[in-house]
Amino acid sequence: MTQARRHPIKKWILWIIMMSIISGSGVLVYGANYFYNLALNPTISKEAIFGSASGKHTDLDKEVASRWFEEDAGYEDVYMTSYDGLKLHAYEIENEKPSDTWVIEVHGYMGEGKDMARCSRVYYDDGYNLLIPDLRGHGKSEGEYVGMGWHDRLDMLGWIDYLIQRNPKVQIVLYGVSMGGATVMMTAGESLPSNVKAIIEDCGYTTAWDEFSYNLETLFELPTYPLMPVANLVTKARADYFLSEASAIKQVARSKTPILFIHGEEDTFVPFFMLDEVYDAANCPKEKLVVHGAAHAASAEMEPELYTQTIKNFLAKYLNE
Repeated sequence: MTQARRHPIKKWILWIIMMSIISGSGVLVYGANYFYNLALNPTISKEAIFGSASGKHTDLDKEVASRWFEEDAGYEDVYMTSYDGLKLHAYEIENEKPSDTWVIEVHGYMGEGKDMARCSRVYYDDGYNLLIPDLRGHGKSEGEYVGMGWHDRLDMLGWIDYLIQRNPKVQIVLYGVSMGGATVMMTAGESLPSNVKAIIEDCGYTTAWDEFSYNLETLFELPTYPLMPVANLVTKARADYFLSEASAIKQVARSKTPILFIHGEEDTFVPFFMLDEVYDAANCPKEKLVVHGAAHAASAEMEPELYTQTIKNFLAKYLNE
């Protein structure tokens, strides 16, 4: 009798618990999908939340550089098909001075290839050829999600192969800013051909998980848990990768290619402390440049001569010019 009386109570309590879990899970899934759309859906504007800290390369000479890019650089629109069937776009600029060396420049989060106009002008004036991709879901490239560098690393392999197919003797430098910096670091961990001589990353993050977790706390004042684990699953379902696997730390640990790490000391978007984490993880030849007083993606603007000369000195060690 006692067991018979308790059984309905247990079922009632279980029903309440189950409904609470279902209700809570529904809220979490809704929140995770909202997070996904806000963070990784390229058709939804990020300006209202992230403002100018989106990872675009900004500098005092931006208008001059943009005008050079549009009017004088003589770029050609080129395309390739990605490993998963997307039509990807890049700007190709061959230097008027014959050279076998190319710099592949990679833009930041929600940017496009043209945002790299300032550094493009600097590299061009130093005699390099330029290949400037629009990452998947950005600019003129196809794609329904932001790859955060993870799927983009495989796209970089495609662009590297594109250059080698044209000239087997080509020397290649990878250079990226913000998400572009994370992209080239993630590319560093792949089995790269010997044509890739050096990698330069500016203010790239450690992992996509760390970057979004940090901004959840600093921008929205929200805890990482329980939203991030659910968002991780939603990203896998909708974009076919886990935020937790998009790791620059793990990739640079496998790199054999020399890497120059650059970060602004006042960066609060991709926090400055991430610099030491990726630098310490790298087992390849490496150098580090800290730009005092520089905010996110503003190191070249804050200290243009130091920035440019450090890159020149680094490349001189590894390029056969």
